[in-house]
Amino acid sequence: MDLNFSPEDQAFREEVRGFLRESLPAAIRDKVRNGVHLTRDDHLLWQRTLHGRGWSTPGWPREFGGPGWSAAQQYIFDEECAAAGAPRLIPFGIKMVAPVIMAFGSPAQQQRFLPRIQAGLDWWCQGYSEPGSGSDLASLKTRAVRGADAQGEHYIVNGQKTWTTLAQHADWIFCLVRTDPAAKAQRGISFLLIDMKSPGITVRPIVTLDGAHEVNEVWFENVRVPAENLVGEENAGWTYAKFLLGHERTNIAGIGIAKRELARLKAVAARERKNGRPLLEDPLFSARVAQVEIDLMALEVTNLRVLSAESERRAPGPEASILKVKGTEIQQQISELLVQAVGPYALPFLPEALEGQDVEPPGPAHALPLAAAYCNLRKLSIYGGSNEIQKNIVAQTILGL
Repeated sequence: MDLNFSPEDQAFREEVRGFLRESLPAAIRDKVRNGVHLTRDDHLLWQRTLHGRGWSTPGWPREFGGPGWSAAQQYIFDEECAAAGAPRLIPFGIKMVAPVIMAFGSPAQQQRFLPRIQAGLDWWCQGYSEPGSGSDLASLKTRAVRGADAQGEHYIVNGQKTWTTLAQHADWIFCLVRTDPAAKAQRGISFLLIDMKSPGITVRPIVTLDGAHEVNEVWFENVRVPAENLVGEENAGWTYAKFLLGHERTNIAGIGIAKRELARLKAVAARERKNGRPLLEDPLFSARVAQVEIDLMALEVTNLRVLSAESERRAPGPEASILKVKGTEIQQQISELLVQAVGPYALPFLPEALEGQDVEPPGPAHALPLAAAYCNLRKLSIYGGSNEIQKNIVAQTILGL
């Protein structure tokens, strides 16, 4: 297994760097690098900029309008975008529901939804978790009953989803619903595509520990969904859900983002002083930074091995769980070290300043977003399947325990 990049891959890296220098708006880049919240318009502007170059869907094959990049090229693209301060592409449409539609959707669904996802015309959110059904997702209770009327066959959906990221912006939601309550838990679930403008849908904000409105409750009250929006076979949705989660867990590893934040940590620690010397020269602190960097290097090698397997057309397996566990732990450790580096100046974070308003911070400007980011990143070890669940997967499927 050769984990080195080819000369063609290195040339591609230079092409991506050149594009980012020319096309990434400075205002968006500065927001990302300084931890300022991005707006919906910021995300859409960047996706449409990428679309103009044909790069808005880096993981898509050519047959569906993507660039047809290799796994190595996708990795290089993500790494260079993170290093340059580009926004992370919102994954729910591009990296989550789109692969499901490609693999299991009908030709009509592919023609209807994929071009709009690619062009940034539809914003998607994920309807998986429910109160009491998070890591134990198979216990979900949102119900979909099939029927027919003069307008055709349809489902009537009732229930609740929670922790729905950016649902306040979404045009569509892909949902797991229970269509056969008499079947065993995993066998009675279907995968529906639901228009968020449908009558009967209510989105209620959940304000998180960092003061942000990022997640929501989504309520369904007698929501009518055309039967043509069923992906694949009825009651086979669990298969599609597992397929999707394999992609999600690989994406959560966030190696490019961790590299960028590690560089940010080193820069902050070089500015901060302890006993008259840069904090980065403190033996205990520098040892913790070094350990995180070593872990990140090891994770990158593991990720390259997964990419090598994908190049051989093998879908992500339990290795995705390893990437998810270590990737999220490393991102959390870096955020903790950043907060430690600036000390009490990280505590009084100002939501107004994080939204880009002109507010005088109580300490150095680079300290302002750190506590909010620390609080927000606690979620990483929970969503996408908690890290405890991922460790069970590794133990059972790799270690045979």
